Amino acid sequence: MRNRTSILIVDDEPYNLDYLEQELEDFDCETRRATRGQEALEAVRDDAPDLLLLDIMMPDMDGFQVLAQLKDSQRLREIPVIVISAMDDMESVARGIRMGAEDYLPKPFDPLLLRARVSACLERKRLRDQELVYLHRISEELAWAWEVQSGFLPSTLPVIPGWEFSATLKPSRETSGDFYDLMLLPGGRLGILIADVSDKGIGAALFMVLSRTLIRTHAAQGEEPAQVLGNANRHILSDIHTSQFVTLFYGILDPRTGSLVYSSAGHTPAYIICGSAGQKVHTLPCTGMPLGILQDEAWQQRTVQLAKGDLLFVYTDGLTEAQSEQGKFLGSGRLLKVLRGSSQLSASAIEHAVLAQLDEFTGGAVQSDDVAFVIAKHG
Repeated sequence: MRNRTSILIVDDEPYNLDYLEQELEDFDCETRRATRGQEALEAVRDDAPDLLLLDIMMPDMDGFQVLAQLKDSQRLREIPVIVISAMDDMESVARGIRMGAEDYLPKPFDPLLLRARVSACLERKRLRDQELVYLHRISEELAWAWEVQSGFLPSTLPVIPGWEFSATLKPSRETSGDFYDLMLLPGGRLGILIADVSDKGIGAALFMVLSRTLIRTHAAQGEEPAQVLGNANRHILSDIHTSQFVTLFYGILDPRTGSLVYSSAGHTPAYIICGSAGQKVHTLPCTGMPLGILQDEAWQQRTVQLAKGDLLFVYTDGLTEAQSEQGKFLGSGRLLKVLRGSSQLSASAIEHAVLAQLDEFTGGAVQSDDVAFVIAKHG
């Protein structure tokens, strides 16, 4: 590991090399020299310097060609470059700056200007290096946070005779505010949960962990959906003082009868796609506001019936609000078309069909929101 600052001077004139090395002695740095463009590139690739003083006018390969190759390299493009050119050749200076050079030095050299611009470039390099170290550390911590957070998702889905389940979560960032769960409950029932925390980032991820823990705790006690939401809401508002809230769908499925009792806290409407001819669609609207807004809010609950062949699809709004490269939304119409067209397939195959439609529609567009959905199919 190098302790001293390293500066590579590239100039085909020995006098200029000697002069610059002498002037740089006050920086207590290691100076290296190259007299040709190709020699400079080889030196940089072998041991990248902290700063490059690059003469524009050189034989064989001029400074522009050297600069272009540096900026084309992912590994070397961050090396700061000061281009050297004659005082009356400002066109070359401007071209060098446009190509990515940090600064320029005019010939003949002025010692005060030389030291000022070298000092400024080295200080920017030092700050940039610190920033990269910090960003790398943040990236590692976010990766660890997602590893912990993803551990809250079910490692395996329930296996219940006569039923198929599938689920997916695609975070838009390193962590997610969306989550889902499928919980085996007393009496052979199954809790189906999907939720979407407002906002994004670490704060949303932490809110997600709290919400999930509270809902699982109350669900495990055998509470009905409306009770689970009410109790979780009170704990959220008493424990956390934030403007965040969470929308969610929580239903309790009795696999023996196909009965589903649910409450929906401001969440996107779930769908039941009937397996009978005509594939009728039932929409399950919300039954109250999101959690985390009003302390004494109460939620209604409703009961629906899933017959054999029926499909329950619950999802977060990141799916229907996914955008194409042209800025259009995927929308519920496209989603329902996929669900109708694939409802006779297995739950896993339906999941793949939805994800394929999502990928095809969004193309190269950047994912702007988390996407999560759960499928339950009565076989």
